[in-house]
Amino acid sequence: MADTRTPLLSRRALVGGALAALPLARPAAALAARGPVITILGDSITAGLGLPARDALPNQLHLALEKLGLPNQVRGAGVSGDTTAGGLARVNFSVRPDSGVVVVALGGNDLLQGIDPKATRANLDQIIRRLKTRHKAVVLAGISAPAEIGRGYASEFNAMFPGLARSHGVALYPDLLAGVERNPALNQGDGIHPNARGVQIIAARLAPVVAKAARRAA
Repeated sequence: MADTRTPLLSRRALVGGALAALPLARPAAALAARGPVITILGDSITAGLGLPARDALPNQLHLALEKLGLPNQVRGAGVSGDTTAGGLARVNFSVRPDSGVVVVALGGNDLLQGIDPKATRANLDQIIRRLKTRHKAVVLAGISAPAEIGRGYASEFNAMFPGLARSHGVALYPDLLAGVERNPALNQGDGIHPNARGVQIIAARLAPVVAKAARRAA
């Protein structure tokens, strides 16, 4: 989620430049041997804020999928502080052509900033549409809004994810932070970002949904 140490525009520019510099294609045999490419389009949870790369979500999801018998490559496309609007602005270059499955894990910063759920929904809708146009399998990962934020807001926000999944016919993982949120033992000192153990729990719970989407898309 939010990280105020570097301007968001600079982060996005750096991410875009790095991705653009990478090769877009690999031999088909090599890709088949290594399994499907899964990209996680997200914010600082995906970027692994405060964690070494080995403990961050992309690597932990990769390991969890291997435990399920699915050879795979997981590519992190997380930008700390990104809202759904930021994800929409970069989805075309953050998700490279060889990605078969895209986990869309955005919305947490919209929630923290109190952005109108209608705007968040519209951004996610466009992200999913663009990915489907490119023939990518999509797993939509939701975030649960607490009732303390206002019951009306929370209700509209929480209904957004299953509604989008139904309307687009994509896989849904209802709550990315389920089992981890508000547990001090599973979060870093800020109380927002999961620690290494928390990420392992997220990856283990998310992996079956991603594996099912990957196998259907194969």
